[in-house]
Amino acid sequence: MNDVVAYIQAGRDRFVADLKEWLAIPSISADPAHVADVHRSAGWLADYLRAQGFPTVEIWETPGLPTVFAEWPAEDPDAPTVVVYGHHDVQPVEPLDEWVTDPFTPVEEGDRLIGRGTSDDKGQILFHTLGLRALLAVSGRTAPPVTIKLLIEAEEETGSMHFPELLRTHRERLACDAVVISDTTMWDADVPSMCTGMRGLTEVEITLRGPSHDLHSGSFGGAVPNPLHAMADLLSALHDADGRVTLPGFYDDVVPLTDEERELFARLPFDEAEWLRTAGDSRAAYGERGYTTLERIWARPTAEINGMWGGHTGPGRKTIVPSDAHAKISFRLVAGQDPRKVQMAFEAWAAEQVPPGIEAEVRTPGGNVRPCFSPIDSVGVTAARRAMERAFGMDVLFTREGGSGPEADLADILEAPLVFVAVGLNGDRIHAPNEKVEIPLLLKGAEAIAYLWEEFATALR
Repeated sequence: MNDVVAYIQAGRDRFVADLKEWLAIPSISADPAHVADVHRSAGWLADYLRAQGFPTVEIWETPGLPTVFAEWPAEDPDAPTVVVYGHHDVQPVEPLDEWVTDPFTPVEEGDRLIGRGTSDDKGQILFHTLGLRALLAVSGRTAPPVTIKLLIEAEEETGSMHFPELLRTHRERLACDAVVISDTTMWDADVPSMCTGMRGLTEVEITLRGPSHDLHSGSFGGAVPNPLHAMADLLSALHDADGRVTLPGFYDDVVPLTDEERELFARLPFDEAEWLRTAGDSRAAYGERGYTTLERIWARPTAEINGMWGGHTGPGRKTIVPSDAHAKISFRLVAGQDPRKVQMAFEAWAAEQVPPGIEAEVRTPGGNVRPCFSPIDSVGVTAARRAMERAFGMDVLFTREGGSGPEADLADILEAPLVFVAVGLNGDRIHAPNEKVEIPLLLKGAEAIAYLWEEFATALR
């Protein structure tokens, strides 16, 4: 263990210098002006991985932006195989005037590295290479104890549109026993934790139509159905008095929290008053009765009204019965739920809610994201927890995340369990100005990875 730590510490400056070089490439996938930069980022990573010793490195083109694939076979042909997933695209940087540094000129401030992509996700990709080098150097091996396949995409920040088809196309080459995700966060630097699930997402937009045109409320008000009144009733009926979503069957497939998970969540040093302050100075917690705030945002599904409009909203008065009303609703989904099934349930439910004289039209935009989940007692999670605890020297707790990504596609298409090993922090300001990462945590991540491959070599057989 001391040898691994010594190797990583000795390689710190070179590691940070390499990371800075990669971070300087503005690989913003959402901006067409940076398409060439995203390709340049893929090329940089491919060259870097070859220099690190990966015998196979390829750039896989898609109809969109390129994914980098690398493979380093284990010495033992019967050893387990692990895919490591990450993404080399980054978020846009606006508003620029809120950055204290140039977002693509990474700057060290003590143990902190500031720049776009430091935490999400280039820093957390690169610590894998440092950890692998440490393991090989200390053990004297020329190849890792498990076959490692890196899969680093370039469209995660724009919805991973082409990623599922890429997985299906290369499914045989990506065959594995587990998928390691390093694109999440820990609870705190002093409270190491592992994510075990991410919520999914689906959205609907509903329009209610009444009269063919706006009507004078003096002549017709109170005598014909008002679409805005109907919309208010419909949206109000979406939750019951206990904060539960009322769609029939909405909770049927939800994987419930275990008593152990709830106990481990409760051990986290959660300050609800401070959390409310970060939630736009919200004055009270709210949600499904019978669950804590952490349980609600990590492990329970939600329905949120994102917007509603209709009728006269401009200055002055216009006393009408409007012809239509509109609303946008999103559902955050948890383990077991299917986005399309929820959409269909909403369509059927909405049709039953509207009164005579009102027609409902429900549109379901694309971009559904399925939830993912890893049981805390699974073989992979248990082995990864041991590796994390060796690195941090303390108990590792568990979290989940409220955000959504392509992890469910990885699990389903590759038919492999997910294991989250990451060292980002919620305070890293990902997606915001002044994104940063704590360099000591990246080094701890590398240390955990050095132990992880040894743990997996035994546990995944």
